[in-house]
Amino acid sequence: MPGLGLSGGITLAMLSVVVLLPIGALLLQGVNFGLSNVLAVVARERVQAALLLSFKLSLLAAIFNLVFGVVLAWVLVRYRFPGKRLLDAAVDLPFALPTAVAGIALTALYAPNGAFGGLAQSLGLKIAYTQAGIFIALVFVGLPFVTRTVQPVVEEIDREIEEASATLGASRLHTLRHVILPMLTPAALTGFALALARAVGEYGSVIFIAGNIPLRTEIAPLLIVIQLEEFNYDAAAAIGIAMLVISFAMLLAINLIQIVSRRKMGHV
Repeated sequence: MPGLGLSGGITLAMLSVVVLLPIGALLLQGVNFGLSNVLAVVARERVQAALLLSFKLSLLAAIFNLVFGVVLAWVLVRYRFPGKRLLDAAVDLPFALPTAVAGIALTALYAPNGAFGGLAQSLGLKIAYTQAGIFIALVFVGLPFVTRTVQPVVEEIDREIEEASATLGASRLHTLRHVILPMLTPAALTGFALALARAVGEYGSVIFIAGNIPLRTEIAPLLIVIQLEEFNYDAAAAIGIAMLVISFAMLLAINLIQIVSRRKMGHV
């Protein structure tokens, strides 16, 4: 390809500046701090609670977005209804809206005196300042990743494939499970990985609705910011390294599943 060397060099240079250098600096800070000290920080009860909360709710939110994001993408492509364009535009709202503004808006809606929060409170439920509020915020910021990743794939699926399956006697459920879903799986897993990655590192939209109570509703990114504000850079780096390792392991597992699903599609 003409210009491959130049374009490849520019790409690697930009990747190094934007991704590799910050990660390298984080790992170097951890090396200077010492592995034993990093493990000691991660072993603290408050840190473990924050890490568990962040990854648990991020995973649950990503699974939720995986299901409903695929459904939403299908509806936007296959059906016509009043307000479709408005709904389609609203999907991109989390991309355009500053995360702090999203957090304030969600808190106003789900607080005990808010529109949805007041209704929930009348039913004996509390959303804002609980883990449920964090979950809603993570769903809000992650849904567009799944929908926008799956939507082009749905557009490329020929309706004749479904019609051929029907003429062969397959039910709609059988067609969905054995024809449609295998075609959507690689894109859906990509959207799932993107939504998970966004949720794990989310900060602005969560801190307002979380309540930030240690051991209960305190997320790992907030704990890192707290350590930085206290000039405890080593502890902040230790927590960051723990998040990096866990995130890499989770994304690696998702990529392996994607590879397997693509190979199955190739055999089919």
